[in-house]
Amino acid sequence: MAGPLPEGNPMPADGSLPVGVNIGAEQRTMSAYVHVPFCRVRCGYCDFNTYTATELRGTSQSTYIDELAREIELSGQVLARSELPVRALTSVFFGGGTPTLLPAEDLVRALELLRTQHAFAPGVEITTEANPDTITDDYVQKLAEAGFTRLSLGMQSAVPSVLATLDRTHNPASVAHAVSLAQQAGLEVSIDLIYGTPGETLEQWQESVEAAISLGTGHISAYALIVEDGTALERRIRRGELPVPDDDLEADMYELAEKLLSAAGFQWYEVSNWARSPDQRSVHNLTYWQGNDWWGYGPGAHSHIGGVRFWNVKHPAAYAQRLADGHSPAAGWEQPDLTAVALENVLLGSRIREGISTAELDNTAVASLIADGLIDGTSAINKRLVLTLAGRLRADEVVRRLTFS
Repeated sequence: MAGPLPEGNPMPADGSLPVGVNIGAEQRTMSAYVHVPFCRVRCGYCDFNTYTATELRGTSQSTYIDELAREIELSGQVLARSELPVRALTSVFFGGGTPTLLPAEDLVRALELLRTQHAFAPGVEITTEANPDTITDDYVQKLAEAGFTRLSLGMQSAVPSVLATLDRTHNPASVAHAVSLAQQAGLEVSIDLIYGTPGETLEQWQESVEAAISLGTGHISAYALIVEDGTALERRIRRGELPVPDDDLEADMYELAEKLLSAAGFQWYEVSNWARSPDQRSVHNLTYWQGNDWWGYGPGAHSHIGGVRFWNVKHPAAYAQRLADGHSPAAGWEQPDLTAVALENVLLGSRIREGISTAELDNTAVASLIADGLIDGTSAINKRLVLTLAGRLRADEVVRRLTFS
């Protein structure tokens, strides 16, 4: 399960936000994230806020949408009290956990509640994550008819032994079947991959990337495995049952992914994300990287409104109880100071293809990064800081050198 929640200020029982979150709201888009914290089994590497059936203690999947309905209504009240302008949602993302463990009718109902409360912008992107084994023709047809536009499939790998190390239970063949069903229903599809699994070879990683490309989707994400403390995977590595992931091999895997994806017509738009065309980029991903506003619904979900961050209690039972009592499920909030905001703008903005303005950056640090081949010199002449391939591999170093120079 995910680590502890951040420390912060206690959230008022009615969920009211600090004064000033409405300032500049017209220049920011608004999105919604819906967390569905249910999984059949917990993957060994997973540190997300998820629960299997035996861990729910006092709540159940069958009542979850009723609880979400209360938070959706509450969010409308809170935003109105904060004098925020009415902004139609530009993206909605159902994540988890495994949202598609719920009946399709539950996801559709949650979507309709959001549509009623917030309205949807023209061309709104509506995505749900899915385990390939949970997808049926009837399921995706119901999603498409309700307005879902996109399916994000957790493929992770095409190699059975790698999936076994990750404790993934799906059959690799089911990925192609799920993609086909989703595309026939008119949905865009994104494929998620993980590289750097203990014992995974460069050849196995190439097999997975090529298999993902062959599926004909418009979007592929590739994330380096992070071994989180307290996970089953971390314990196996600590006991010597699995090797420690190799940083140099992970760098080789990233470079190989870039080579294969670029040759197949994909273009990177964020360090871990590639799309065949600009209109196949994930609008919701960019919401986070560009610092726009979003409300996160569900246990442990985080929100960001007007520079204020707040987060819900983690356990589904505690979440349900607070809402049943007429209280906000938020456990706390914080408002970073200007220095922290500036650091975060560099951290997030530098990861996307468009980069960030160099106007307020240290010229000596920028020149040094150009000399080291970590940022693009031509873009820097045009006052934009854009990472090179080497810079993407060392993105954290780039941020440190820009912010601590």
